[in-house]
Amino acid sequence: MSAALPPMHAALSVLGTMAGQYLASQQAQAAQAQQPASSASYQAAQMNATNLCDVCHVKPKYFDGKKTHSYCSKGCASKMQNKSTPSNNPPKRAKSGKASVVQTCDYCHKLPKYNDGTTTHSFCGKTCAQKAKAAGTTSAQAKSVGLKPNALAAMLTVLPFRPVKNGCLLCGNAVKKGHFCGKGCTSKAEKKAPALLEVPQGHDTFKNVTDQFKASWRHQTACPTVRRIYKVIGHPSSISKYEAYRSQVEARGNFVAAGRSAGNENRRWHGTTRECLLGDNGNCNLCTSSSCSLCGILRTSYSLSLFGKKTGWGRFGAGIYTSSTSSKSNDYSNNIKPSKLKAILLNKVVVGKGYKMMQDNTNLTAPPTGYDSVLAEVVTGGSLNYDELVCYTENAIRPSYLVMYDG
Repeated sequence: MSAALPPMHAALSVLGTMAGQYLASQQAQAAQAQQPASSASYQAAQMNATNLCDVCHVKPKYFDGKKTHSYCSKGCASKMQNKSTPSNNPPKRAKSGKASVVQTCDYCHKLPKYNDGTTTHSFCGKTCAQKAKAAGTTSAQAKSVGLKPNALAAMLTVLPFRPVKNGCLLCGNAVKKGHFCGKGCTSKAEKKAPALLEVPQGHDTFKNVTDQFKASWRHQTACPTVRRIYKVIGHPSSISKYEAYRSQVEARGNFVAAGRSAGNENRRWHGTTRECLLGDNGNCNLCTSSSCSLCGILRTSYSLSLFGKKTGWGRFGAGIYTSSTSSKSNDYSNNIKPSKLKAILLNKVVVGKGYKMMQDNTNLTAPPTGYDSVLAEVVTGGSLNYDELVCYTENAIRPSYLVMYDG
Protein backbone atom coordinates (compact mmCIF):
# COMPACT_ATOMS: atom_id res chain seq x y z
CA MET A 1 0.00 0.00 0.00
CA SER A 2 1.27 3.50 -0.76
CA ALA A 3 1.62 6.14 1.91
CA ALA A 4 -1.16 8.69 2.26
CA LEU A 5 -0.91 11.48 -0.30
CA PRO A 6 -0.79 15.15 0.80
CA PRO A 7 -4.25 16.85 1.00
CA MET A 8 -3.66 18.78 -2.24
CA HIS A 9 -2.74 15.66 -4.22
CA ALA A 10 -5.62 13.75 -2.67
CA ALA A 11 -8.00 16.51 -3.71
CA LEU A 12 -6.71 16.51 -7.26
CA SER A 13 -6.96 12.74 -7.41
CA VAL A 14 -10.59 12.76 -6.23
CA LEU A 15 -11.53 15.53 -8.65
CA GLY A 16 -9.80 13.85 -11.57
CA THR A 17 -11.66 10.60 -10.94
CA MET A 18 -15.01 12.38 -10.57
CA ALA A 19 -14.39 14.38 -13.77
CA GLY A 20 -13.55 11.23 -15.69
CA GLN A 21 -16.67 9.44 -14.50
CA TYR A 22 -18.86 12.44 -15.27
CA LEU A 23 -17.65 12.80 -18.86
CA ALA A 24 -17.84 9.06 -19.37
CA SER A 25 -21.43 9.11 -18.15
CA GLN A 26 -22.29 11.85 -20.64
CA GLN A 27 -20.70 9.86 -23.47
CA ALA A 28 -22.61 6.75 -22.51
CA GLN A 29 -25.91 8.66 -22.42
CA ALA A 30 -25.19 10.21 -25.84
CA ALA A 31 -24.44 6.77 -27.23
CA GLN A 32 -27.74 5.46 -25.83
CA ALA A 33 -29.68 8.22 -27.59
CA GLN A 34 -28.15 7.29 -30.94
CA GLN A 35 -28.24 3.49 -30.52
CA PRO A 36 -31.33 1.72 -31.88
CA ALA A 37 -33.22 -0.57 -29.53
CA SER A 38 -31.54 -3.96 -29.30
CA SER A 39 -31.37 -6.78 -26.78
CA ALA A 40 -32.66 -6.43 -23.23
CA SER A 41 -29.18 -7.14 -21.88
CA TYR A 42 -27.67 -4.22 -23.83
CA GLN A 43 -30.41 -1.82 -22.73
CA ALA A 44 -30.06 -2.90 -19.13
CA ALA A 45 -26.34 -2.22 -19.21
CA GLN A 46 -26.80 1.18 -20.88
CA MET A 47 -29.35 2.32 -18.29
CA ASN A 48 -26.74 2.16 -15.57
CA ALA A 49 -24.29 4.69 -17.05
CA THR A 50 -22.31 5.01 -13.84
CA ASN A 51 -21.59 1.28 -13.78
CA LEU A 52 -18.56 1.67 -16.03
CA CYS A 53 -16.05 -0.85 -17.33
CA ASP A 54 -13.13 -1.39 -14.94
CA VAL A 55 -10.65 -1.00 -17.82
CA CYS A 56 -11.79 1.74 -20.24
CA HIS A 57 -14.01 3.62 -17.73
CA VAL A 58 -16.14 4.72 -20.71
CA LYS A 59 -18.62 2.00 -21.65
CA PRO A 60 -21.07 0.34 -19.20
CA LYS A 61 -20.21 -3.08 -17.81
CA TYR A 62 -21.66 -5.97 -19.82
CA PHE A 63 -24.89 -7.51 -18.45
CA ASP A 64 -25.71 -10.98 -19.82
CA GLY A 65 -29.22 -11.12 -18.37
CA LYS A 66 -28.11 -12.67 -15.10
CA LYS A 67 -24.80 -11.19 -14.16
CA THR A 68 -23.06 -7.82 -14.54
CA HIS A 69 -19.45 -8.45 -15.55
CA SER A 70 -16.47 -6.24 -14.66
CA TYR A 71 -15.80 -5.25 -18.27
CA CYS A 72 -17.76 -3.84 -21.17
CA SER A 73 -16.52 -6.39 -23.74
CA LYS A 74 -14.10 -9.20 -24.52
CA GLY A 75 -11.59 -6.59 -25.69
CA CYS A 76 -11.36 -4.89 -22.30
CA ALA A 77 -11.42 -8.24 -20.51
CA SER A 78 -8.44 -9.30 -22.61
CA LYS A 79 -6.59 -6.07 -21.79
CA MET A 80 -7.02 -6.66 -18.08
CA GLN A 81 -5.80 -10.22 -18.47
CA ASN A 82 -2.71 -8.97 -20.31
CA LYS A 83 -2.03 -6.49 -17.51
CA SER A 84 -2.00 -9.28 -14.97
CA THR A 85 0.50 -11.29 -17.06
CA PRO A 86 4.18 -10.55 -16.27
CA SER A 87 5.92 -8.58 -19.04
CA ASN A 88 9.51 -8.48 -20.16
CA ASN A 89 9.23 -4.69 -20.24
CA PRO A 90 7.31 -3.62 -17.13
CA PRO A 91 6.07 -0.04 -16.97
CA LYS A 92 8.16 2.48 -15.13
CA ARG A 93 7.11 2.87 -11.55
CA ALA A 94 7.20 5.95 -9.39
CA LYS A 95 7.96 5.75 -5.71
CA SER A 96 5.17 6.86 -3.44
CA GLY A 97 5.79 6.51 0.27
CA LYS A 98 7.03 3.09 1.29
CA ALA A 99 5.75 1.16 -1.69
CA SER A 100 6.43 1.40 -5.43
CA VAL A 101 3.22 1.88 -7.45
CA VAL A 102 2.23 2.67 -11.02
CA GLN A 103 0.85 6.20 -11.05
CA THR A 104 -1.52 6.67 -13.96
CA CYS A 105 -3.39 9.83 -14.93
CA ASP A 106 -6.52 10.46 -12.82
CA TYR A 107 -8.47 11.33 -15.96
CA CYS A 108 -7.52 8.93 -18.77
CA HIS A 109 -6.19 6.18 -16.44
CA LYS A 110 -3.74 5.19 -19.19
CA LEU A 111 -0.59 7.35 -19.27
CA PRO A 112 1.76 8.02 -16.34
CA LYS A 113 1.19 11.13 -14.28
CA TYR A 114 3.38 14.09 -15.26
CA ASN A 115 6.34 14.78 -12.97
CA ASP A 116 8.03 18.16 -13.43
CA GLY A 117 11.08 17.10 -11.44
CA THR A 118 9.61 18.23 -8.14
CA THR A 119 5.92 17.34 -8.10
CA THR A 120 3.92 14.45 -9.52
CA HIS A 121 0.73 16.02 -10.89
CA SER A 122 -2.65 14.31 -11.09
CA PHE A 123 -2.76 14.25 -14.89
CA CYS A 124 -0.51 13.00 -17.69
CA GLY A 125 -0.46 16.28 -19.57
CA LYS A 126 -2.22 19.42 -20.77
CA THR A 127 -5.12 17.71 -22.55
CA CYS A 128 -6.32 15.65 -19.60
CA ALA A 129 -5.84 18.58 -17.23
CA GLN A 130 -8.04 20.75 -19.46
CA LYS A 131 -10.73 18.08 -19.74
CA ALA A 132 -10.79 17.59 -15.99
CA LYS A 133 -10.98 21.33 -15.44
CA ALA A 134 -13.81 21.64 -17.99
CA ALA A 135 -15.81 19.02 -16.09
CA GLY A 136 -15.79 21.29 -13.05
CA THR A 137 -16.78 20.42 -9.50
CA THR A 138 -19.60 21.16 -7.07
CA SER A 139 -19.32 22.79 -3.66
CA ALA A 140 -20.35 19.52 -2.03
CA GLN A 141 -17.58 17.64 -3.85
CA ALA A 142 -15.02 20.22 -2.85
CA LYS A 143 -16.18 20.10 0.74
CA SER A 144 -15.88 16.31 0.74
CA VAL A 145 -12.12 16.60 0.22
CA GLY A 146 -11.72 19.42 2.70
CA LEU A 147 -11.17 22.32 0.29
CA LYS A 148 -13.08 25.41 -0.77
CA PRO A 149 -14.31 25.29 -4.40
CA ASN A 150 -12.12 28.23 -5.43
CA ALA A 151 -9.04 26.61 -3.94
CA LEU A 152 -9.83 23.34 -5.71
CA ALA A 153 -10.28 25.12 -9.05
CA ALA A 154 -7.05 27.03 -8.57
CA MET A 155 -5.12 23.77 -8.30
CA LEU A 156 -6.44 22.63 -11.67
CA THR A 157 -4.16 24.90 -13.66
CA VAL A 158 -3.38 23.75 -17.19
CA LEU A 159 -0.18 21.74 -17.26
CA PRO A 160 2.51 22.85 -19.73
CA PHE A 161 3.82 20.73 -22.54
CA ARG A 162 6.72 18.43 -21.76
CA PRO A 163 9.50 19.46 -21.69
CA VAL A 164 8.38 22.86 -20.36
CA LYS A 165 11.35 24.98 -21.42
CA ASN A 166 11.56 24.19 -25.11
CA GLY A 167 9.00 21.77 -26.51
CA CYS A 168 7.40 21.19 -29.88
CA LEU A 169 4.15 23.15 -30.04
CA LEU A 170 2.36 20.09 -31.41
CA CYS A 171 3.71 17.05 -29.55
CA GLY A 172 5.84 18.51 -26.75
CA ASN A 173 9.05 16.71 -27.73
CA ALA A 174 12.36 18.53 -27.39
CA VAL A 175 13.19 20.99 -30.17
CA LYS A 176 16.68 21.86 -31.40
CA LYS A 177 15.62 24.84 -33.52
CA GLY A 178 12.32 26.54 -34.29
CA HIS A 179 8.94 25.52 -32.89
CA PHE A 180 8.61 21.91 -34.05
CA CYS A 181 10.58 18.76 -33.33
CA GLY A 182 10.87 17.60 -36.94
CA LYS A 183 9.42 17.44 -40.44
CA GLY A 184 6.38 15.45 -39.29
CA CYS A 185 5.05 18.07 -36.88
CA THR A 186 6.12 20.90 -39.19
CA SER A 187 4.08 19.37 -42.01
CA LYS A 188 1.04 18.86 -39.77
CA ALA A 189 1.15 22.50 -38.69
CA GLU A 190 1.56 23.82 -42.23
CA LYS A 191 -1.43 21.82 -43.44
CA LYS A 192 -3.59 23.79 -40.98
CA ALA A 193 -2.35 27.19 -42.21
CA PRO A 194 -3.39 29.86 -41.70
CA ALA A 195 -3.63 28.88 -38.08
CA LEU A 196 -2.68 29.70 -34.51
CA LEU A 197 -0.96 27.40 -32.01
CA GLU A 198 -1.04 28.44 -28.38
CA VAL A 199 2.35 28.68 -26.68
CA PRO A 200 2.22 27.20 -23.14
CA GLN A 201 3.21 29.39 -20.23
CA GLY A 202 6.63 28.28 -19.05
CA HIS A 203 7.81 27.65 -22.61
CA ASP A 204 10.94 29.52 -23.69
CA THR A 205 9.00 31.28 -26.44
CA PHE A 206 6.33 32.55 -24.02
CA LYS A 207 9.02 34.10 -21.82
CA ASN A 208 10.94 35.52 -24.76
CA VAL A 209 7.94 37.29 -26.30
CA THR A 210 6.62 38.46 -22.92
CA ASP A 211 10.01 39.92 -22.00
CA GLN A 212 10.08 41.91 -25.24
CA PHE A 213 6.55 43.17 -24.61
CA LYS A 214 7.47 44.38 -21.11
CA ALA A 215 10.86 45.84 -22.02
CA SER A 216 9.41 47.85 -24.92
CA TRP A 217 6.45 49.31 -22.97
CA ARG A 218 7.62 52.92 -22.77
CA HIS A 219 4.44 54.91 -22.09
CA GLN A 220 4.05 56.31 -18.60
CA THR A 221 1.45 53.70 -17.69
CA ALA A 222 1.66 50.32 -15.97
CA CYS A 223 2.58 47.54 -18.38
CA PRO A 224 -0.39 45.12 -18.64
CA THR A 225 0.00 41.40 -17.99
CA VAL A 226 0.40 39.07 -20.95
CA ARG A 227 -2.17 36.26 -20.66
CA ARG A 228 -1.81 34.21 -23.84
CA ILE A 229 0.60 33.93 -26.77
CA TYR A 230 -0.09 32.19 -30.07
CA LYS A 231 2.38 31.20 -32.76
CA VAL A 232 1.13 32.26 -36.20
CA ILE A 233 1.33 29.49 -38.80
CA GLY A 234 1.37 31.04 -42.27
CA HIS A 235 0.95 29.35 -45.64
CA PRO A 236 4.25 27.86 -46.86
CA SER A 237 3.89 29.83 -50.12
CA SER A 238 3.55 33.09 -48.18
CA ILE A 239 6.56 32.31 -46.00
CA SER A 240 8.59 31.40 -49.10
CA LYS A 241 7.92 34.83 -50.62
CA TYR A 242 9.07 36.50 -47.43
CA GLU A 243 12.23 34.40 -47.28
CA ALA A 244 13.00 35.08 -50.94
CA TYR A 245 12.72 38.84 -50.34
CA ARG A 246 14.93 38.55 -47.26
CA SER A 247 17.57 36.73 -49.31
CA GLN A 248 17.52 39.51 -51.93
CA VAL A 249 18.02 42.19 -49.28
CA GLU A 250 20.79 40.17 -47.66
CA ALA A 251 22.58 39.77 -50.97
CA ARG A 252 22.59 43.56 -51.40
CA GLY A 253 23.54 44.47 -47.86
CA ASN A 254 25.68 41.58 -46.51
CA PHE A 255 24.25 42.05 -43.01
CA VAL A 256 25.28 38.61 -41.75
CA ALA A 257 28.94 39.46 -42.35
CA ALA A 258 28.46 42.53 -40.16
CA GLY A 259 27.11 40.40 -37.31
CA ARG A 260 23.41 41.06 -37.92
CA SER A 261 20.59 38.72 -38.89
CA ALA A 262 19.94 37.87 -42.55
CA GLY A 263 18.36 40.87 -44.28
CA ASN A 264 18.73 42.79 -41.00
CA GLU A 265 15.53 41.05 -39.85
CA ASN A 266 13.95 42.43 -36.67
CA ARG A 267 10.82 41.86 -34.57
CA ARG A 268 8.37 44.76 -34.45
CA TRP A 269 4.90 45.35 -32.98
CA HIS A 270 1.69 46.22 -34.82
CA GLY A 271 -1.69 47.05 -33.30
CA THR A 272 -4.93 46.79 -35.27
CA THR A 273 -8.70 46.33 -34.94
CA ARG A 274 -10.23 43.05 -33.75
CA GLU A 275 -13.91 42.55 -34.57
CA CYS A 276 -14.16 39.04 -33.12
CA LEU A 277 -12.98 37.28 -29.96
CA LEU A 278 -9.98 35.57 -31.51
CA GLY A 279 -7.39 34.82 -28.84
CA ASP A 280 -9.82 34.92 -25.90
CA ASN A 281 -9.96 31.74 -23.80
CA GLY A 282 -7.89 29.73 -26.29
CA ASN A 283 -10.05 30.65 -29.31
CA CYS A 284 -7.89 29.98 -32.39
CA ASN A 285 -10.59 30.25 -35.07
CA LEU A 286 -10.19 33.17 -37.48
CA CYS A 287 -13.48 34.94 -38.11
CA THR A 288 -14.99 35.33 -41.60
CA SER A 289 -15.60 39.09 -41.46
CA SER A 290 -13.90 40.90 -44.34
CA SER A 291 -13.50 43.99 -42.17
CA CYS A 292 -11.75 42.31 -39.21
CA SER A 293 -8.24 43.67 -39.67
CA LEU A 294 -6.65 41.22 -37.24
CA CYS A 295 -8.01 38.08 -38.92
CA GLY A 296 -7.27 39.55 -42.35
CA ILE A 297 -3.59 40.01 -41.47
CA LEU A 298 -3.36 36.52 -40.00
CA ARG A 299 -5.03 35.00 -43.04
CA THR A 300 -3.09 36.71 -45.87
CA SER A 301 -0.51 38.94 -44.13
CA TYR A 302 -0.32 42.72 -44.66
CA SER A 303 -1.72 44.49 -47.71
CA LEU A 304 -0.63 47.94 -48.92
CA SER A 305 -4.05 48.33 -50.59
CA LEU A 306 -5.56 48.77 -47.12
CA PHE A 307 -3.26 51.64 -46.17
CA GLY A 308 -5.05 54.50 -44.47
CA LYS A 309 -8.48 52.84 -44.26
CA LYS A 310 -8.36 52.63 -40.46
CA THR A 311 -6.04 55.51 -39.50
CA GLY A 312 -6.73 57.84 -42.43
CA TRP A 313 -3.11 58.81 -43.02
CA GLY A 314 0.54 57.98 -42.37
CA ARG A 315 3.38 60.26 -41.33
CA PHE A 316 5.71 58.61 -43.80
CA GLY A 317 3.38 57.85 -46.67
CA ALA A 318 1.75 54.67 -47.97
CA GLY A 319 3.58 51.94 -46.10
CA ILE A 320 3.15 49.23 -43.48
CA TYR A 321 3.83 50.64 -40.01
CA THR A 322 5.37 48.84 -37.04
CA SER A 323 7.24 49.90 -33.92
CA SER A 324 9.78 48.57 -31.45
CA THR A 325 7.58 50.14 -28.73
CA SER A 326 4.78 47.81 -27.64
CA SER A 327 2.90 50.62 -25.88
CA LYS A 328 2.81 52.67 -29.09
CA SER A 329 1.28 49.78 -31.05
CA ASN A 330 -1.13 49.29 -28.14
CA ASP A 331 -2.63 52.69 -29.03
CA TYR A 332 -3.83 51.16 -32.31
CA SER A 333 -5.20 47.94 -30.79
CA ASN A 334 -8.98 48.16 -30.69
CA ASN A 335 -11.79 45.75 -29.80
CA ILE A 336 -15.18 45.92 -31.49
CA LYS A 337 -16.70 43.27 -29.23
CA PRO A 338 -16.37 43.66 -25.44
CA SER A 339 -13.38 41.73 -24.11
CA LYS A 340 -11.12 41.79 -21.07
CA LEU A 341 -8.11 41.28 -23.34
CA LYS A 342 -6.46 43.25 -26.12
CA ALA A 343 -4.55 41.85 -29.09
CA ILE A 344 -1.24 42.90 -30.60
CA LEU A 345 0.94 41.31 -33.28
CA LEU A 346 4.68 40.71 -33.06
CA ASN A 347 6.04 40.55 -36.61
CA LYS A 348 9.27 39.62 -38.32
CA VAL A 349 10.33 42.48 -40.60
CA VAL A 350 13.14 42.70 -43.15
CA VAL A 351 14.58 46.10 -42.29
CA GLY A 352 17.54 45.94 -44.65
CA LYS A 353 19.18 49.33 -44.97
CA GLY A 354 16.90 51.77 -43.18
CA TYR A 355 16.68 55.47 -44.03
CA LYS A 356 16.48 57.58 -40.87
CA MET A 357 13.84 60.32 -40.79
CA MET A 358 12.88 62.77 -38.03
CA GLN A 359 10.16 64.80 -39.76
CA ASP A 360 6.93 63.76 -41.50
CA ASN A 361 6.76 63.07 -45.23
CA THR A 362 3.26 61.90 -46.11
CA ASN A 363 3.99 61.63 -49.84
CA LEU A 364 6.32 58.62 -49.66
CA THR A 365 5.37 55.44 -51.50
CA ALA A 366 8.84 53.88 -51.25
CA PRO A 367 12.03 54.47 -49.30
CA PRO A 368 14.67 56.74 -50.82
CA THR A 369 16.81 55.13 -53.53
CA GLY A 370 19.37 52.71 -52.11
CA TYR A 371 17.32 51.98 -48.98
CA ASP A 372 14.90 49.21 -48.03
CA SER A 373 12.79 50.87 -45.31
CA VAL A 374 12.28 54.05 -43.31
CA LEU A 375 13.37 54.35 -39.68
CA ALA A 376 11.38 57.16 -38.06
CA GLU A 377 13.36 58.18 -35.00
CA VAL A 378 12.56 60.25 -31.94
CA VAL A 379 14.65 63.41 -31.59
CA THR A 380 14.22 66.70 -29.81
CA GLY A 381 12.14 68.93 -32.03
CA GLY A 382 11.01 66.02 -34.19
CA SER A 383 7.41 64.99 -34.92
CA LEU A 384 7.50 61.62 -33.12
CA ASN A 385 7.17 60.64 -29.47
CA TYR A 386 7.96 56.97 -30.20
CA ASP A 387 9.79 55.18 -33.02
CA GLU A 388 8.27 53.73 -36.18
CA LEU A 389 9.55 51.33 -38.83
CA VAL A 390 7.90 51.61 -42.23
CA CYS A 391 8.28 49.12 -45.07
CA TYR A 392 6.79 49.61 -48.52
CA THR A 393 6.95 46.02 -49.76
CA GLU A 394 4.35 43.47 -48.62
CA ASN A 395 6.86 40.63 -48.65
CA ALA A 396 9.06 42.49 -46.16
CA ILE A 397 6.80 41.58 -43.23
CA ARG A 398 4.94 38.57 -41.81
CA PRO A 399 3.01 38.20 -38.52
CA SER A 400 4.84 35.87 -36.16
CA TYR A 401 2.99 35.94 -32.81
CA LEU A 402 -0.42 37.03 -31.54
CA VAL A 403 -0.12 38.38 -27.99
CA MET A 404 -3.17 38.71 -25.72
CA TYR A 405 -2.87 40.97 -22.70
CA ASP A 406 -5.04 42.71 -20.11
CA GLY A 407 -7.07 45.54 -21.57
